[in-house]
Amino acid sequence: MKNRILRPLALVVLLFTAACSLFGSADGGESLTPQPTGQVQVLTTAVPPVEAAARAYLDAWAAFDYENMYALLTQLSRDAMTFEQYEERYVNVALEATLTSVEYEILQSLVNPANAQVAYRVTLNSALVGPITRDTTMGLSLEAGVWHVVWDDSLILPELAGGNTLSMQRFEPTRGQIYDINGQILAGDSEAVAVQVIPSNIVEEDSDGLVSQLSALVGVRGSILSDLIFDEDAPFLVPIGVVSADEFEAREQFLEPYFNYIRFDRYFTRLYPLGSGGAHAIGYVGQVGAEEAEELSRQGVPIDAVIGKLGIERWGETYLAGQRGGELYVISPEGQRVTILARRDAQAAQSITLTLDRDLQGETQLAIKDFTAAAVVLERDTGRILAMASSPAFDPNSADFANPVSQWSTYFPDDAGRFFNRATEGQYPPGSVFKMVPFAAALESELYTVESSYFCGHTWTGLGEDSPLEDWTLAKGLPASGELTLPQALMRSCNPWFYEIGLSLYSNGFPDLIAETARAFGLGSPTGLETLTEASGQITTPNTSTTDSAPPFNAAQQAIGQSDTLVTPLQMAVLAAAIGNGGTLYQPQLVEQVVSTDGQAILAFEPEVTATLPLSEQILGAIQDALRLVVNDPRGTAYRRFSGFSIVVYGKTGTASVGPGITPHAWFVGYTNQGREDLPDIAIAVVVENIGEGSDFAAPMFRRIVEAYFFGSPQIPYPWESQIGVLDPEFFNPSPTPGPDEEGGDGGDGGPIIVTPSP
Repeated sequence: MKNRILRPLALVVLLFTAACSLFGSADGGESLTPQPTGQVQVLTTAVPPVEAAARAYLDAWAAFDYENMYALLTQLSRDAMTFEQYEERYVNVALEATLTSVEYEILQSLVNPANAQVAYRVTLNSALVGPITRDTTMGLSLEAGVWHVVWDDSLILPELAGGNTLSMQRFEPTRGQIYDINGQILAGDSEAVAVQVIPSNIVEEDSDGLVSQLSALVGVRGSILSDLIFDEDAPFLVPIGVVSADEFEAREQFLEPYFNYIRFDRYFTRLYPLGSGGAHAIGYVGQVGAEEAEELSRQGVPIDAVIGKLGIERWGETYLAGQRGGELYVISPEGQRVTILARRDAQAAQSITLTLDRDLQGETQLAIKDFTAAAVVLERDTGRILAMASSPAFDPNSADFANPVSQWSTYFPDDAGRFFNRATEGQYPPGSVFKMVPFAAALESELYTVESSYFCGHTWTGLGEDSPLEDWTLAKGLPASGELTLPQALMRSCNPWFYEIGLSLYSNGFPDLIAETARAFGLGSPTGLETLTEASGQITTPNTSTTDSAPPFNAAQQAIGQSDTLVTPLQMAVLAAAIGNGGTLYQPQLVEQVVSTDGQAILAFEPEVTATLPLSEQILGAIQDALRLVVNDPRGTAYRRFSGFSIVVYGKTGTASVGPGITPHAWFVGYTNQGREDLPDIAIAVVVENIGEGSDFAAPMFRRIVEAYFFGSPQIPYPWESQIGVLDPEFFNPSPTPGPDEEGGDGGDGGPIIVTPSP
């Protein structure tokens, strides 16, 4: 009897031992090589290490690769839940916990022939409540020689066993403020008042008083408000603007006599006091978009949050949003709170101070508001951006749909390019403002000196009698400029002089010198501005030009800022500043400092030199002298615009051709040289699209910006205004610019000028 019992037991032991020999150790050790058994060899298949299977599953989780995770489950686990149900479980945990990453550590494993357990430590890193670390266990089962994971809720966290879920209560800090360089608010959360006017209610004897009080309230010139309110096509309610509740209450007593004509609506918002002034630089906030909702949710940003969408609001999101906090709960299947899993309080946001001057920014925007244009104002000797404007613009206050005067829907589709920052992203042919570059290249080559002279006629035939190129004086019916020295050529913006320079350099061993000089002046590449998107422009050589023209023609055209040369207004402002400050190219900067809640500057402005103009003191001085002649000599192309002006200005006009039959772009680029300690000198670039000559349009805008900076407000109307801020409708008509003017004019392409206001 005893032997009958032991024999089956011995057989079982023998079979188990053979299995171990054939298939390797049960914990997945290396398999043995095939062993001889008589005349037959048996090949074995290794069982993979169980910890490798566990790591594969956890690695897939760390990559949020739910498909591979599901594929690693046992068949029984997959039969119990569809992939969609499985994925939803993990996604809900990730979103509710604001999961940014998953980390793990294998602790130990316990293996039986067909089953195993792997203990591991998992850390769920939450954007809102920080790391959540737990020890838990994974069950595995051997199927067809491969380890598969047995699904259980505790694989995520032990507290989720039994179908428990997570729920996050979020703590939102107040968004940080944005200030100008003088501490004035540019953007901040505030109670606001939207102001509208009912024109039909206004009696004539109250109109002046009403306009005066509204002007004082919203900071818009009375002439502009009158134009809005008393327009014959004005709607029943005319939106005037948005102000803070404090500003409204400070002036409420003065507005009371006119309450029958005004509608006020209070609401809480992100307030931008300048409205469209500086909108491209400051930016705006808006709702989380559908395409970014899941990613931002994992960063702790709720779907109903507002985030920076453009400009500094977007660049500074990390600073301005603060650190969101939260309290993460475990919820039972019945909806009851089981426990608090983790908690972290919100941390206050930081504020950002910009280099912008709020008053100057507002005036700069007004200076170009009626045109498709851009303007950049730099502190000449540091690189600070004091103002940056692009037109047409948008009102960031309208991005809040709680705003009763929101016009956001009217901006779309954005056919006018309201959200396109022409100051940093606009790429334009520079026309004659580029002539500073071949001027420097000509002197650098030593083929020319400042005393070199050339007859500036109506035409230039350097490419052959059959291919004449014209000077701007021909189209305007003016006498040819005659014999000119090189500085006088820049003063008169003589095209033939510069055609000659371009071809001469190309033909005498300097084919790339103008391009190399342009790049050394900072053109053809981004300026390094980190806070806003900027374009690079384009500088090519005559032989690598993207045009289909012959290299000699390209060389001549490049010398007057045409061919395929492209620059941005920001680049030209940086260049003008370098000419004015003695040759230093500064990286333009928009952020003065970022300040923590305890008043400590965690980021502060420091002037940053990017390069030095590769010019001798003599060449740089020659350029400066010529730029002064442009505005100060009676024959200078901008003389009539600055005649009698008390501020010392250096500058260059430009009229850039953009194609046959298309009205050219108008440019003016320059700087001041007052030498005042209280008001540092500035450099400015202005471009106006498809409007005409630089001396007619861009130069007056340049002057107005200088007036606003040094005098606090504009001093004289534009030629196209009936009074400051009010367009003269008789000026704007589709007809050629009237007759010749001996004092003005500019050398771009000399084509006919059609005057039309922007959309």
